[in-house]
Amino acid sequence: MRLNAKTAIVTGGARGIGRAAAELFAEEGAAVWAADLSLDEPFEHPGITFVPHDVTSQESWASLVERVLDESGRVDVLVNNAGLVGSYEGVETIDLDDWRRIIDVNLNGVFLGTRAVIPVMRAGGGGSIVHTSSMWGIVGAVGVAAYTASKAAVRSLSKNVALTYAADGIRSNSVHPGIIETPMVLAQDAALTQGIVDATPLRRLGTAREIAYGMLYLASDEANYVTGAELVIDGGSTAQ
Repeated sequence: MRLNAKTAIVTGGARGIGRAAAELFAEEGAAVWAADLSLDEPFEHPGITFVPHDVTSQESWASLVERVLDESGRVDVLVNNAGLVGSYEGVETIDLDDWRRIIDVNLNGVFLGTRAVIPVMRAGGGGSIVHTSSMWGIVGAVGVAAYTASKAAVRSLSKNVALTYAADGIRSNSVHPGIIETPMVLAQDAALTQGIVDATPLRRLGTAREIAYGMLYLASDEANYVTGAELVIDGGSTAQ
């Protein structure tokens, strides 16, 4: 029970990596608030509460945190996981509306969520914030301009939060997945996905559960001396 008696918010919690994290955290004793725009398949674990939530809305964040405080009394962990690829276009060809939407979800959503929980964590004596970046937040990729820019910004923002709020007992770390078997990845062009897998040293898709285990470590007290770090879980892609 590595998260026993802790309260966690997981965004993008209805599917993919977010759902895997919500389920694993609940198995490890946390009261989990899985926040997402919609829910396709109900959670079976009684420790998970689903909340409709738009990460790009400051009002939605205020409502979510208020509800969690009212019912759980604290926020110990925030997993800023909600995100999308949105477009594989490069700088010259990406539609401006796509650019703005991707930045809004992937970066502004992380900013707003972090901003919303910091006062609560400070009042509670600290906490852990885990941000989902990407291997493409560390290394470049052809095209995918908005996604790579947003994920690199999340990596840097995570370090900024770590340094700014260390004295408050708030830890901030980023997770950098490679190509992972999620609904988002399975819905994209199969040849595109296979090309990324072929370039991955372990030659397979990662699983959402494998990413969730990394998040669990960073959320737990086992990582009390870990802040401002990058946990890369990418099958060896960025080692090349």
